[in-house]
Amino acid sequence: MASPTPLHGTELVDCARANAKQGIETAAYQCGYGEDLNKFARELRQACEEMNLQVKELSELITEQDLILQLGTGEIVAPDTASEL
Repeated sequence: MASPTPLHGTELVDCARANAKQGIETAAYQCGYGEDLNKFARELRQACEEMNLQVKELSELITEQDLILQLGTGEIVAPDTASEL
């Protein structure tokens, strides 16, 4: 669900990260910036700087963990039962 008002700070970074794989247009819309991509990029850059994140492009917000979850690779290691460790 798209935000009715433009997000700022950590909320903006979290929303942008969640929508980064869909592209800047979708991320801007979901974060409450509609079609104003310049304002979205400017606010996102400022929010990242405040969080000491070195991000130049939206795609840099996608982490390796996000990619692993998307690909479905990796191995789940867990006991067979709750009592078996």
